[in-house]
Amino acid sequence: MDLTVVLAGLIVGFVVGLTGMGGGALMTPVLVLFFGITPLAAVSSDLVAAAVMKPVGSWVHMRHGTIHWGLVRWLMVGSVPSAFAGVLVLRSLGDSADVQAVVRTSLGIALLVAASAMVYKAYLTLVARAHKEAAQARGEVVEAPPEGPIVVRPLPTVLIGAAGGLIVGMTSVGSGSLIIIALLALYPALTANRLVGTDLVQAVPLVASAALGHVLFGDFQFDLTASLLLGSVPGVYAGAHLSARAPGWLIRRALAIVLLVSGLKLLNVPTVQLGIVLVLTVALGPLLWASVRRRESQRAVSWPESVMSG
Repeated sequence: MDLTVVLAGLIVGFVVGLTGMGGGALMTPVLVLFFGITPLAAVSSDLVAAAVMKPVGSWVHMRHGTIHWGLVRWLMVGSVPSAFAGVLVLRSLGDSADVQAVVRTSLGIALLVAASAMVYKAYLTLVARAHKEAAQARGEVVEAPPEGPIVVRPLPTVLIGAAGGLIVGMTSVGSGSLIIIALLALYPALTANRLVGTDLVQAVPLVASAALGHVLFGDFQFDLTASLLLGSVPGVYAGAHLSARAPGWLIRRALAIVLLVSGLKLLNVPTVQLGIVLVLTVALGPLLWASVRRRESQRAVSWPESVMSG
């Protein structure tokens, strides 16, 4: 048992418990970049570990009733078979260096998409907050609108599940960060707690299917997975208990930067260029975000006037 892997699992598990995201998107590149684990072995072991951890958070949401079971069912129709199929696609390619390169490249692209999805989700939250603050400044009473019935759209929901499942089966990334953004775009009326609960529950059979495929046909390593679980399970527990008091916004921003840098590194971006991207992101990111916040605040204030004049 590798104690450094246990420590890595503890840290990643803590981040997942604190922010609700970053499991496969963070653990797999950590195993590849810092521990020299082959991409296929990292994906296999991370998925099996995730299959053990996912039901814990799902049980909490089931107890609170924050799950849209209709969406879960249609997502499963697409995600469960496609997650298993993703493993079979890798197996059909063989276990050569070329396959490892394909997995590494796919993982890098998935991380960049996940980082972009996190930024987009944060932007949507910023816009909603700006409109709420503008309404309050005008003396309006702002109340959370009651959630109306969600009309399930079977075909696009199945396609979201299928696309997400395929990505998860091949890279271990996407069961949370990617699918939740797609659901948000397709069902904007879904409240935040039901969005998270629905995504978390649908991820259980999705990850289980991908994990089964990797146990049977992937490069599953029991010792590596055991080390991950030994650290990540208490990490998730501790992070979840501290989530109400810790600066989650800071963790999420740091996570987005880590995903960006990890994705570029997996795509073989040279170290010098990678350092330049990191410096520019850290230095200019807050300034650009502050500019976006000011712009959205101004638009929210002028929005009633534009509606009236229109």
